[in-house]
Amino acid sequence: MERPEVVRRLIVNADDFGRSSSINEAVVRAHRDGILTTASLMVNEPACAEAVALARENPRLGVGLHLTLLCGHSTLSAEKIPGLVNAHNQFSDNPVAVGFRYFARKKLREQLQREIHAQFDKFRATGLPLDHVNGHLHFHLHPTLFRILMEAADRLGVRHLRLTRDPFWLNARLASGRWLYRVSHALIYCWLAGRAHARLLRKNIQHTRMVFGLLQNARVDERYLVNLLLHLPEGDSELYSHPSLDDFKHEFDALISPRTQALVEELGIKLIRYRDL
Repeated sequence: MERPEVVRRLIVNADDFGRSSSINEAVVRAHRDGILTTASLMVNEPACAEAVALARENPRLGVGLHLTLLCGHSTLSAEKIPGLVNAHNQFSDNPVAVGFRYFARKKLREQLQREIHAQFDKFRATGLPLDHVNGHLHFHLHPTLFRILMEAADRLGVRHLRLTRDPFWLNARLASGRWLYRVSHALIYCWLAGRAHARLLRKNIQHTRMVFGLLQNARVDERYLVNLLLHLPEGDSELYSHPSLDDFKHEFDALISPRTQALVEELGIKLIRYRDL
């Protein structure tokens, strides 16, 4: 009796699309000349309009919303969400403090709801199909923000969402070092993803079984990527990265590497977008 064929499909995503021209150029080149299939758009950052124009020129690139509620700018003015941003419409850059405030200060919930809806509206105004939703620093899985998203999922058009869970048992085989960071983040997101999973099933919101990149923290280089492709589990997975032509050029180089492209072909890994799930 023949064994069933092993099917492995991989979404290769770039976060922070629209944050800078360097990132935008890296995203488009990695899509055209490499293995990148999707990108997550920051709708309030300086190079957003350029990113949207580039996405329209590359319709095979799946573009999603990179919901930003820290380390970035808001859609709404400071007068409308005074508890979230400063006078320059900037969120705090402190993830721990922000996470605690969003959870503990119930009065911020209405402001968060307004800003989340405004970012979806701004994405919708681009005319681009919404391929997926995730959050800057994965804050879309924060209990308060995730609850807001799920309550309005139908209205917002959330059909595909990143369920961030990078399996530590596999990551430990693929990379070394920085054990405290990797163990702590694996535990935190195992818990957050576990809480979210049942709600996504009830809402019929699609996601991949695993998401790789969290435990690398901007260290998705060619060596790691080659190891990942060789050990990629069966089913649907996502690898997210932060390619740019300056700060994280090693991630861009990994995505356009002839070696990684040849390995994808050799191993029969199908590159997909979230909309293909």
